[in-house]
Amino acid sequence: MHYRVFYLFARSGEAISSASAVEMSAKAITEQLVPRLQTEDDYLGLIDAQETVLQILYEPAEQRYWVELPVDAAKASYGCYLAGEALKAFLLALPKVFEREHISGLEYRPW
Repeated sequence: MHYRVFYLFARSGEAISSASAVEMSAKAITEQLVPRLQTEDDYLGLIDAQETVLQILYEPAEQRYWVELPVDAAKASYGCYLAGEALKAFLLALPKVFEREHISGLEYRPW
């Protein structure tokens, strides 16, 4: 599966905005971008074919990732915590279109 991606890697200062997102396969995202999430300021965003965004943020103190589907209108998101290997499996199994009903384990969280 292919998605458009945007990100910020704070240490290196590398960034691609959502307006300039580049297309990558889920496998390439998993192998090339996820390992670069190293600080709490880093993030990775995936955009599906219907312009839905899935965001991934790293929590270094807990060595886990927060994966979320933001709902801007509600100022909230549906998300879950995943560890390294679970995140890789999650990304490789993502559907073509991000719908919370098709992604198990998501919980509602206001901002």
